[in-house]
Amino acid sequence: MIHRRHVLYVEGYDPQGATGYYGLFKGAVRRFQRSWPLKPDVGALEIDSEALAHWTVDLLGPNWKVATRYEFLRQEQIIGANIAQPMWRQLPRSLFWIGAGALTGWLPRVFRAGWRFGTHLLYFQLMLLLWIAVSIGAGWIVAAVARHFAGFSALVEFLVAVVVAVGVFAALRPLLDRWHVTQITNHWPILREFARGDATCFDRPIDDGAQRLIAAARANEADEIVVIGHSGGGVIAPAVVARALELDPDLGRHGPPVVLLTLGSIMPAVALYAQASRMHAIVRRLATEPSITWIDSQSRKDVMNFWNFDPVDGTGVKLDAPRHNPMIWQVRFKEMVSPEFYKRLRLSFFRLHYQFILGGDRRAPYDYVMLTCGPLPATAWAKNADAALASFAPDGTLDEAAA
Repeated sequence: MIHRRHVLYVEGYDPQGATGYYGLFKGAVRRFQRSWPLKPDVGALEIDSEALAHWTVDLLGPNWKVATRYEFLRQEQIIGANIAQPMWRQLPRSLFWIGAGALTGWLPRVFRAGWRFGTHLLYFQLMLLLWIAVSIGAGWIVAAVARHFAGFSALVEFLVAVVVAVGVFAALRPLLDRWHVTQITNHWPILREFARGDATCFDRPIDDGAQRLIAAARANEADEIVVIGHSGGGVIAPAVVARALELDPDLGRHGPPVVLLTLGSIMPAVALYAQASRMHAIVRRLATEPSITWIDSQSRKDVMNFWNFDPVDGTGVKLDAPRHNPMIWQVRFKEMVSPEFYKRLRLSFFRLHYQFILGGDRRAPYDYVMLTCGPLPATAWAKNADAALASFAPDGTLDEAAA
């Protein structure tokens, strides 16, 4: 049974950062209390440094109590600055990413690995291209009308077209930001560079996270350490653990079990890049490490992850030692929420993608609050979630023998 847990959470490419994710977690706790007669005590958000923030959670059951230190690896400053860059800087990188993905066969490989994931990527690529096309088309139409009625010279007509196109492009940006187009097309060029081993903005957070993970393991103050990476964090969290193993090969042998939990990970697409040497090295290191447990949680309804997919064999990573990881945990969002809410939820792809960490209003084999704050180890839920759930009585009493 777990009495003390240390969580290190690695966010995806989301600028809302520690404050936003603290709010998301408190929302998950409120939904959790609709089906569990327990009262989690969530402490205040504390910003520890530019690298880390944390809050505490005390969860008390009839015959158990768990104290969780929930740490958040901060990247919001980096992500926010990247997304806020002027489009004249972002656009060439995004267009190169689109072109290179098509010409090198990366996008077809992604489609073969998971057609739903490939479709969502193609959607954002086409939205960016449509944004450009609409802006250019508006400039051309206005310039043509001006030439017809005002008799402008070719040079003036060209200048009018450029000014109008730039204006329309800028005017449309808030809408495209709301639709996450700039966020997604800003993220993937960096992931491509990261996969190939180039220096990126992720390097510092990875080092910060690795140092914190090593310190937590050496302190030996928890019964379990869980490193969680959701979405794009499914790329960075494995890198954090791999870097920690590079700095301290005995990381998983100091005392508390170390679990890497990737939720709705986009990592397979990153590993499918040509010459993805760094990403392959990370996957190889974790797949062959016996002292670390890696759990990859997947959902069929989430188009922004890979369902029923092996992130080692499926990405072509060649192992040089016996394989130990990852354990695949397939979850069903439909079990977590009421039928009425699910009808609304299933049409919102981004909201579904976040369901991994948002909790539900029904008891289910996958419950983010119980997973991060409850008395059973993460591996117990991943190996047999139905049995883990059944070990709790209606009032929350844990049958340890059954668990």
